[in-house]
Amino acid sequence: MNADGTATPSLPVIALQPTLLRRGSPLASAAEQRRHLERVALVDPLGGRFDKHVGHAGTEALVASRVEVLQLNVGKVCNQTCAHCHVDAGPERRESMSDATLRAALAVLGASAIPTLDVTGGAPELHPRLRWLVESARALGRHVMVRCNLTVLTGSNEALATLPEFFAEQGVEVVASLPHYRKLSTDRQRGEGVHERSIGALRRLNELGYGAGGGLRLVLVTNPVGAFLPAGQASLEAEWKRELARLYGIRFDALYALANMPISRYLEWLETSGNLQAYLQKLVESFNPAALNGLMCRTTLSVGWDGALYDCDFNQMLELGLAAGLPRTIEELAAHPDALARLAARSIATGRHCFGCTAGAGSSCGGALT
Repeated sequence: MNADGTATPSLPVIALQPTLLRRGSPLASAAEQRRHLERVALVDPLGGRFDKHVGHAGTEALVASRVEVLQLNVGKVCNQTCAHCHVDAGPERRESMSDATLRAALAVLGASAIPTLDVTGGAPELHPRLRWLVESARALGRHVMVRCNLTVLTGSNEALATLPEFFAEQGVEVVASLPHYRKLSTDRQRGEGVHERSIGALRRLNELGYGAGGGLRLVLVTNPVGAFLPAGQASLEAEWKRELARLYGIRFDALYALANMPISRYLEWLETSGNLQAYLQKLVESFNPAALNGLMCRTTLSVGWDGALYDCDFNQMLELGLAAGLPRTIEELAAHPDALARLAARSIATGRHCFGCTAGAGSSCGGALT
């Protein structure tokens, strides 16, 4: 990344359109996104309020149960501008987690029993301190997951192209997003050439031992291209394993099928395509109380690129902070590690977007919930 925020020539940039921020879209504002969602007229006896659906399901309030995952969103810099991105990430974004914030996160890990560090973005591979972060967390004995868009591992940038070897050496779990195993759907959502580059990156990971059922875990993540919920995760995984092996000789360990969250660029797409009301109505009508126990916000603590704490990555993008009286930043938590006990039992901030995690089989960073 150059000093002016543009991508270096060797970076495999794939852009469908400029980010919301660059275009000056009102939806670049988290507050405006929240207003858009609340304005949608829904047919619902509970007023389209997620908290009331939680209460109607017999749960007094949505609260965390523990902290098993510390998820760091290390920045909004990405080599892609996918049509459905909930982060509004892109090559021209400049937000990037500072060394001080990274050290605070590692201090929290070291002072706690949190077993997993989940690194996301943007494209976390573009953060200049990613290797140091991974090595430091592994030295603490923590399991490390990196969420990868695959194409960032391609191209002539040696530092990026050698990341698969680094991940394998460190035993990193790679959680790789791929809209579909066929070219048309993938390139439609992510840009021309994404499918071919993704397949190349997957083959390289396989060559290093990923996806073989051993210690190097490779998970694929898919989400629908249109305004509908994903099909059953188990059946999709069987289909994907069969077809990726048949078409490309690729193997992987598991498939996560995620619902699209109605925020950021996907929210814009829903509006411009005339699908917003129908999609939100579908999410509300598909509310599944059985998904509540497995929601990622109940076991995850999300950290923004600026160190601010959130219940989940989606609340982070909508700037819905933690409840009053709790630490507001990872630096504050590092200075008062005893506060983690309160965070592990905190009340969770909710909104209409939360229906995306409880619709149908449920959806989380770990895939379907029921």
